[in-house]
Amino acid sequence: GAEARLRDFLVGRFGGPPRYMEQRGHPRLRMRHMPFAVDMAARNRWVQLMDAALAEAALPPEAVAVLQPFFHHM
Repeated sequence: GAEARLRDFLVGRFGGPPRYMEQRGHPRLRMRHMPFAVDMAARNRWVQLMDAALAEAALPPEAVAVLQPFFHHM
């Protein structure tokens, strides 16, 4: 489920069909993540995993140039 939600969020965030918004409403990321302990270590681990996923997916450099800064900023 989490992978599909992240995919749908990213697709909508970057101009694709708004499936995430249609199914779950506004992302409200801070509110949705409030129950979890998201400290700097957890944030860094998430960024590390997103970087690894980008490398594994072997996306075009143009896509990585958009997604990677987005993940690092989030």
